[in-house]
Amino acid sequence: MPICVQNDLPAKEILEKENIFVMDEQRAVHQDIRSIRIGILNLMPLKEDTELQLLRSLSNTPLQVDVVFVHVVSHKSKNTKTSHLNKFYITFEEIKNQKFDGFIITGAPVEQLPFEEVDYWEELKMIMEWTKTNVTSTLHLCWGAQAGIYYHYGIDKEPLEEKLFGVFWHKVLNRKIPLVRGFDDVFLAPHSRYTNVPTNKIRQDSRLHILAESEKAGAFLVMAEEGRQIFVMGHPEYDRLTLDQEYKRDKAKNIPIAIPKNYYENDDETKKPLLTWRAAANNLYTNWLNYYVYQATPYDMVGTPFKDVCKY
Repeated sequence: MPICVQNDLPAKEILEKENIFVMDEQRAVHQDIRSIRIGILNLMPLKEDTELQLLRSLSNTPLQVDVVFVHVVSHKSKNTKTSHLNKFYITFEEIKNQKFDGFIITGAPVEQLPFEEVDYWEELKMIMEWTKTNVTSTLHLCWGAQAGIYYHYGIDKEPLEEKLFGVFWHKVLNRKIPLVRGFDDVFLAPHSRYTNVPTNKIRQDSRLHILAESEKAGAFLVMAEEGRQIFVMGHPEYDRLTLDQEYKRDKAKNIPIAIPKNYYENDDETKKPLLTWRAAANNLYTNWLNYYVYQATPYDMVGTPFKDVCKY
């Protein structure tokens, strides 16, 4: 089944060239099925890149996924044209009375700031509170995961001695839980951040369950409330060249940056990076959509009850 987006979204043409079935709104209204409605709060500066990455990640299931992009109004984007936001995004005010099957809160390059100093923190708090009653399952990514754990469970992030940057190995801790079904014992995932949520503090909270972790990168997958809230500490949606672009951008700006670990063959930055995490990333998004969104959401979306399939 396809991803449903606005007909003239720039990412649509790229996805179609990759043979990903993308359906526009006009055709979608003639389908006699209830599509899965996913909201994406895009906090990343390069919003069009993130749109493409997430739409690609959500496309690998037989489900029809209707995507709604959301942006905050308390922050002015410097890297995305206002015309793009006005055309393809809506605000929280426009959706606050609506129900969603799933919701994604992306990362943001603000992890070195205290949460309360982020200019859209109060707006984000309202959105995270709203997800507790209006969304079946919310997926938080990177800084979005740190923000979610801080808001919902009071565990603050801590600064790292140096940027965690590269592709790292992670170990699955309990493969009986549906979110990690089909995963290998160990898998790779990208990280790019200056802060971390301490693993020992997560374990001290009985409401939180670590499903996968890394010796180098710490907790990676954390789940709460039987999957109502899911926290992903890295960037499984990243494309092959995303870390490469970040690395070369910082070098050009003379920002101290080490070569991303486990990324370039023989650490040779002139070589094309190997794509080593896509299968695990696809599995993660597929499991989330299937077990925590599709199988857990009632047809009429009255309330957001959970089914036994999501119990661990």
